Amino acid sequence: MESLHAPWRIEYILGPKKPIEGDSIFTRIAQSSDDQANYIIARDRTCYAVLNTYPYTGGHLMVIPYKQVHDFNGLTDDEMLDLLKLSRRCQNALTTVMKPDGFNIGVNLGRVAGAGIVEHLHLHIVPRWLGDTNFMPVLGQTGVLPEALADVAARLRTALAAQT
Repeated sequence: MESLHAPWRIEYILGPKKPIEGDSIFTRIAQSSDDQANYIIARDRTCYAVLNTYPYTGGHLMVIPYKQVHDFNGLTDDEMLDLLKLSRRCQNALTTVMKPDGFNIGVNLGRVAGAGIVEHLHLHIVPRWLGDTNFMPVLGQTGVLPEALADVAARLRTALAAQT
């Protein structure tokens, strides 16, 4: 197996971060009424889904509980179930809209695990395609997204609405 190194990510990982104080960016997004500007694609009872504005690939989204907790221990069983159910709906919508070959789905708990926003649990759903890593991010330190976030958000909202 070959390893692919992504050295451009280390600047973000090791770079200075604002101290945690008050509400997280995810809490502020959840409390906003402008879902389109924030790329929120679905709201459920205890969690919501939003496109990542710094995506690894097109369609990279996150499912986030409204409650600001740093790990799964802060959620009730019902909140955990809601988180996973919305994650499944989002995966199905991404399959319908973007037709990926697979997915990376995961959670980074703690800064050392790669969490950029450690104070607010969030689950990443990253669609993947065969050959989706190319020279642009590796050599050019530039990600190429084939579709604008607003357009992806609109298509995913439609696909999610069709599931209910």
